Amino acid sequence: MKKILERFLIFFIGLPLTVFLVVFLPQRHHLAANVVIVVFSGIGAVEFANMLKRKNMLIPPIEAFILGIVGPLAMTLSVSFNIDHELVPAAFIIGSAWLLVSCVFSPENRFPDYLGHVAAGVSLMIYPGFFMLWIIRMFTWSRAEMTVLIFLLIVIMNDSAAWALGMLFGKGNKGIVPASPNKSIAGFIGGSLGSVLVGIGAVILIPDVFNSRFMSGIPAGIILGLTTGAAANLGDLGESVMKRSAGIKDSGALIPGRGGVLDTIDSIALGAPVFFVIYRLLFGFF
Repeated sequence: MKKILERFLIFFIGLPLTVFLVVFLPQRHHLAANVVIVVFSGIGAVEFANMLKRKNMLIPPIEAFILGIVGPLAMTLSVSFNIDHELVPAAFIIGSAWLLVSCVFSPENRFPDYLGHVAAGVSLMIYPGFFMLWIIRMFTWSRAEMTVLIFLLIVIMNDSAAWALGMLFGKGNKGIVPASPNKSIAGFIGGSLGSVLVGIGAVILIPDVFNSRFMSGIPAGIILGLTTGAAANLGDLGESVMKRSAGIKDSGALIPGRGGVLDTIDSIALGAPVFFVIYRLLFGFF
């Protein structure tokens, strides 16, 4: 019961805060929201580093945080301060170069840890930061506040509907995915329906933003909701596999009712690049 109450509390506090950040603070291509994404990426990278530590892939928390924000910070500087987009690949090159040379002058007894350190560092630059930076990139679009809000609602409704229908109807159909035995068929169906309904609602209620050149509105909304929702599900399951591999239940304890930051943004992280590509394909940007 306590966990359910915490989950509802986070939902009713987190959702309004998210709407406020995305809709009411549009200055400098939503700099405030971009800063939050950068910070969450850094904290998520530290939590991921703690998982990797259990597999003897060691990297200090401060270095993990810095590597985790390399991509999102570069994208924020590019988007919010109109710096060349080449800053983003340059940031990844600099981060990779640091990893290659950082251990050169280490004592010889540290050499066996070198490969693990480099592999961990590259992983931390990619996940969750590289996935999350696509949300920042969305803020360059016209009516970006509506586009990003619909993306977040697709992911949130997927998670919320899956949880609700799983609680109500999932008792006899759990365990279909070994990575997360508590997931149920009812939950997957509910989550998919929730995402699709948001996609359909977007093309009906915001036709100037979700106006497909290739098909009528409702099928486009269904595809957008279904693909983004599926990616969100896979993001959640992928992080579950990593936690099981590390032998932990939650990535952290920072967010009541959900666990760590990585537990909160796992679905968003994988959903972001999928939404980015599908939106541009369906609504005429390519």
